[in-house]
Amino acid sequence: MSERRSEGLEKVYKAQSGDELASAYSTWSTDYDRENLSSGYCLPFMISAWVSRHVPRDAGPLLDAGCGTGLSGPAMRALGYSVVEGLDFSEEMLALAARREAYDVLKRATLGETLPWADDHFAAFFSTGVFTEGHAPASGLYELCRITRPGGHAIFTVRDKVFDSGGFAGVFGRLSSRGIWTPVEESPFFRAYAIDEPDVLLKAYVFRIG
Repeated sequence: MSERRSEGLEKVYKAQSGDELASAYSTWSTDYDRENLSSGYCLPFMISAWVSRHVPRDAGPLLDAGCGTGLSGPAMRALGYSVVEGLDFSEEMLALAARREAYDVLKRATLGETLPWADDHFAAFFSTGVFTEGHAPASGLYELCRITRPGGHAIFTVRDKVFDSGGFAGVFGRLSSRGIWTPVEESPFFRAYAIDEPDVLLKAYVFRIG
């Protein structure tokens, strides 16, 4: 564990329920960007590389699933993606994301539950740092695939520590066997933080829907 790990991050990782996690993010929200970025948090910006590799700029609306304070939104706009929507379970985080003026729609929703969008609404969804310890369950991928159109893409990261324990292999397999998605790309493990937290490792996954 990094000696510089903040109290806010500690509370997030130690949350044992959805209510505890929501409370941790509510308390941490105003310091979230400063503390994470000072540690070299790079996921919101790295994800744009996979999106731009696989999703044409005119493909249609994108969903930032677990958008937090909205760090990814301006990066997507700068790359020419004109319609970006976001979801998060924290009202405080969504309020901060709205200030960036990079999202067309922001909705409060929880991954793992029914999402407030119609079938096939998005050209792609992307998600970083959400499928990790104490956060969104692997089962949340079913709803994200439902609201992503055939031919679209699923682009997201999974923390190394939860891939097996969180049942991701099983969900990946079921989505593939049902023809809901097809694997396209899988990254090697890489660090979520460029400066601190060298033990926080993830992989990025890209799937084609349908």
